[in-house]
Amino acid sequence: MPQPDNIILVGFMASGKSHVGRILSQRTGRPLGDADGEITARAGKSIDRIFADAGEAAFRALEREVIGELCAGSGRIIAAGGGAFVDPDNRRAMLAAGAVFCLYAQPETIYQRLAAGQAVRPLLAADNPAASPAASPAASVASMERIRELLAQRADAYRQAHHRIDTDHLTPEQVAERVLALWQANAG
Repeated sequence: MPQPDNIILVGFMASGKSHVGRILSQRTGRPLGDADGEITARAGKSIDRIFADAGEAAFRALEREVIGELCAGSGRIIAAGGGAFVDPDNRRAMLAAGAVFCLYAQPETIYQRLAAGQAVRPLLAADNPAASPAASPAASVASMERIRELLAQRADAYRQAHHRIDTDHLTPEQVAERVLALWQANAG
């Protein structure tokens, strides 16, 4: 089996896709295509601002465009947004463009990581009035119930990834090592 052209990271928010993607890029010398970063650069605003100004449908359309372009290239590390792999068109493109690794974490781990972070997460904020973009970053952490609900909604899509790596008790460096080991094992 020939080595896949791209290493593609998918999974729920705060699973480590962007961080692990940067490490993989450094270790392999491959360029990193961070879908959320590309979306914010094109839109000229943050993801929470895109959601607030244009809605989720507009964000998903831009995401589909970016994912399509990233998957059209080769020799990349691609970090997809948390919901990107749920879209059937994105999923087909990613599965065809390389080895897809789902970075998975338990809801409790995600909650802790989100609480420690500074980013506003629009899909978590949707059912949490205190978590508007104007609220403090700590207030943007949704309930465990909302995290579990979204994980359950996305579970079938995430199961379709070529590989799954449980990240709960691993550092980003350890996750990157596992991704590379699996990728290299499947290349030969």
